[in-house]
Amino acid sequence: MNVLVLVDHADGAVRPTALELLTLARDLTSASGGVVVHAVWVGESPQTELLAAHGAATLHQVHVDGADAQLTASVVDALQTVITAVEPSLLLVASTFEGKEVAARLAVRAGAGVVTGAASVAVEDGRWVARKSVLAGSWDTACAATGRLAVVALAPNVVPAAPLAVPADTTLVEHTVAASAAARAVTVVSRTKRPTGDRPALAEAEVVVVGGRGVDGDFSGVEELADVLGAAVGATRVATDEGWIGHEAQVGQTGVTISPRLYIGLGVSGAVHHRGGMDAAGTVVAVNNDPDAPIFEFADYGIVGDLGEVVPALVAELRARRP
Repeated sequence: MNVLVLVDHADGAVRPTALELLTLARDLTSASGGVVVHAVWVGESPQTELLAAHGAATLHQVHVDGADAQLTASVVDALQTVITAVEPSLLLVASTFEGKEVAARLAVRAGAGVVTGAASVAVEDGRWVARKSVLAGSWDTACAATGRLAVVALAPNVVPAAPLAVPADTTLVEHTVAASAAARAVTVVSRTKRPTGDRPALAEAEVVVVGGRGVDGDFSGVEELADVLGAAVGATRVATDEGWIGHEAQVGQTGVTISPRLYIGLGVSGAVHHRGGMDAAGTVVAVNNDPDAPIFEFADYGIVGDLGEVVPALVAELRARRP
């Protein structure tokens, strides 16, 4: 029962979600017995020591010949090569835009079962079973893969990344694969990095502060609270449609799906299409001046009040408690 983990990386740096996947795979090894953790790095300069510290027993470095290694089609080519060699029963990827595309492409090619946005995965009755909430959190489901390979896209932040006390004795195996027609069909002319600040990426952030209609076009309080908490900034569809913030910040069924450990909604009503993108959040805090706002039905903590009074007081208190 080999477990394969796709190590997502950018500019040579491992993304936090990859370490979370390795931690989960390592825990599965301890719980199930006989499970071996294999990590897949597509491209050059793998961070072997970091991956060993998080439990990768074997690290497969795959060189894709004839195409850009960062294309999802190239990643699928690399994964299929390792799958043929290792014959895993489970592949773990991050439930990001890129990870879900890789999962879908690979599933079609390999005839695998796919679960995206999973909150957990475990062996039950000899099958891999992933659990997730659906329909804006109104149902909890258990999805079992009946084929030889299960592909599970795990939501960010559901498993805390934790290094081993003693790093694994990792074996490095190199592969070279010829790019498929799908990968060769794309020519990357140039790449332009999206400007980023000091805030974490929205889809991967452990803490997210979201502004809704109630901010009335002023995101300064949302951003100030986010900066105090080291959080990402998100928004509802109304806020992005009004042009108060860019559409890349939209959280919801038609935007970014998030699974932070702490979600703070400022002036967010909690409509079903927004809840569908954040129902996997651990703790939900809501501030709204409407006591009948739907968000209070599922919030763990709610404050009925004016944002102009509550947010500055909250920011001041948090700053006062900083060491």
